[in-house]
Amino acid sequence: MSEIVPEYEGKAKQMLPGADASSMVQRFKDSATAFNGVKKEEFPGKGRLNNAISTHIFQALEEAGVRTHFIERTSERDMVVKRLKMIPLEVVVRNVVTGSLAKRTGLVEGTAVNPPIVETYFKNDALGDPILADCHVLMMNLVTEAQLAELKELALRVNTVLSEVLEAAQLRLVDFKLEFGFDPDGRILLGDEVSPDTCRIWDNDGRKLDKDVFRQDLAGLVETYEEVARRLNVNV
Repeated sequence: MSEIVPEYEGKAKQMLPGADASSMVQRFKDSATAFNGVKKEEFPGKGRLNNAISTHIFQALEEAGVRTHFIERTSERDMVVKRLKMIPLEVVVRNVVTGSLAKRTGLVEGTAVNPPIVETYFKNDALGDPILADCHVLMMNLVTEAQLAELKELALRVNTVLSEVLEAAQLRLVDFKLEFGFDPDGRILLGDEVSPDTCRIWDNDGRKLDKDVFRQDLAGLVETYEEVARRLNVNV
């Protein structure tokens, strides 16, 4: 039997054909990358954890009225999702100064961002996923002005729900990246994943519990993700 060929393969996931034209299988890989792929390592169990955590968060978002591409988790590393026409933007919400925001502004890491800000980045590996102002997004015809406003509104709604989910586990949502796409009816749905790969999460003492432990060689990545799953009562 021939192996199913991914329609798309990124640094952390494969997108495989689904059972019908309206669905796909999102397969989580055990790979971890940082600095645009310069640093890379395999971590057995990472894909299973990100799949489980993303499932838990997608379900919480759906219950709160946020439309996502999630349908069901079907195995340790696979979830079935709705097929979307992805928007080539990464939408980033920031609640706390860290990472590139600290470098660009000179603000001290840990400074609260109140109200939260929403940034957009052009999803293009060859260009290094550059940050875009609204005028650039519209100039490039990536979305319409109304769609851009909807993306930002949706991102802030996700921020509210996800912050509450993490706060209940005594965790702090620092910042996170989202990706969206259009369904066949032209509606914007949340796609991709929501996990410690795409979120910065700190505990109440400021300890980092996300992919920064790999970027900065702070702790074991799988052990860190296991702690997040345990605090969230995720069934892995």
